[in-house]
Amino acid sequence: MEDELIHEIREGVMWITFNRPQARNAMTFAMYQGLATLCAGVPTDGTIKALVLHGAGGKAFAAGTDMTQFRAFQSAQDAQDYEARIATVLEAVERCPLPTIAAIHGACTGGGASIASACDLRIASARLKFGFPIARTLGNTLAAANLARLSDLIGAGRVKEMIFTARLMEAEEALATGLVSEVLDDEPALMARAAALAQHVGGMAPLTLRATKEAMRRNRDAIRVDDADLIEMCYMSADFREGMEAFLGKRTPDWSGR
Repeated sequence: MEDELIHEIREGVMWITFNRPQARNAMTFAMYQGLATLCAGVPTDGTIKALVLHGAGGKAFAAGTDMTQFRAFQSAQDAQDYEARIATVLEAVERCPLPTIAAIHGACTGGGASIASACDLRIASARLKFGFPIARTLGNTLAAANLARLSDLIGAGRVKEMIFTARLMEAEEALATGLVSEVLDDEPALMARAAALAQHVGGMAPLTLRATKEAMRRNRDAIRVDDADLIEMCYMSADFREGMEAFLGKRTPDWSGR
């Protein structure tokens, strides 16, 4: 996992790199856990002032979860455990006491899009492709808390439309909706801006930033819903197995609604 999730500190900024370019940086369970550990354990003594997350290889930020891991799912508990694990990771990113910046170049889909959404700030290159094409690919579902986070960012109507149509949002729309705050021409410009933005934000009053992000998280977290039945319905379905095998076999799934 050490080579697949790289972190280094440069000029007081922690740079976290998703490093599976051969798989468009699709996330393994070990990478998810490593990200959560880094975000939860970041020092608050001033040695690090901000975190920047980005993807290696020039094609993707992170293209979701490595789907081969789903083949091991046998029971409803496997599905519940997976969504609980993802929720823990996203909460760790969201609760990180320091500012987090997602520098997004290329594909940012599925779990990658969820991670970016959990960051405090998002900037992107003109090649951004953001979304959750699960209605076309796997036939699974996002947890309710994840949907709420996305709805806060871009509105419930747009979230539903994107998932129902399985389309990917591009840079111009992402800027117009407020999903990202800036769009840069290319990856080098994006990374240079990420470095500058991290230095700028890292120079602000740390307790103000920490209190603001935590208060906003609590506002959304005040409403909790039980979505266990919805997760089980999707992950234990024949359609989920069909979608997974179709995607891995590079064919179109034959949905049955069962």
